Amino acid sequence: MQSPGKSLKEALLCAQSEDRLTVGVYESAKIMTDDPDSVSFCVLAIDEDFECDIALQIHFTLIQSFCFDNDISIVRVSDMQRLAEIVGDKAEQLEDAHCVLITNPADGSWEDPALEKLHVFCEESRRLNDWVPEISLPER
Repeated sequence: MQSPGKSLKEALLCAQSEDRLTVGVYESAKIMTDDPDSVSFCVLAIDEDFECDIALQIHFTLIQSFCFDNDISIVRVSDMQRLAEIVGDKAEQLEDAHCVLITNPADGSWEDPALEKLHVFCEESRRLNDWVPEISLPER
């Protein structure tokens, strides 16, 4: 079985190519509020520069709670810069890659094996009481 980090990278790139990726805490919160059923997966990223950012930690707590309440799989990555490299194609996205959402396709006919592996990984982690597992993204 491939690593969760590689699966995450593949799922992010696939979602980005299909315009199903939302980058940014506020943009993600808006989608979760407006249409929570459209959200398939959530990635939270933190790095050392933001560990003491209380406002960001509060946002993370609220996003995590929302994901738990709406059965949205959620993971953490510790390398926000690497996540931004994968998903960022606009300068402002690189500044706010703390939260990334993968949404479902509008037609509902899509299936992504990498995303399915991530859902299984999250489910197995929850069985071990690891509610927000941390994934290491692969290097370039």
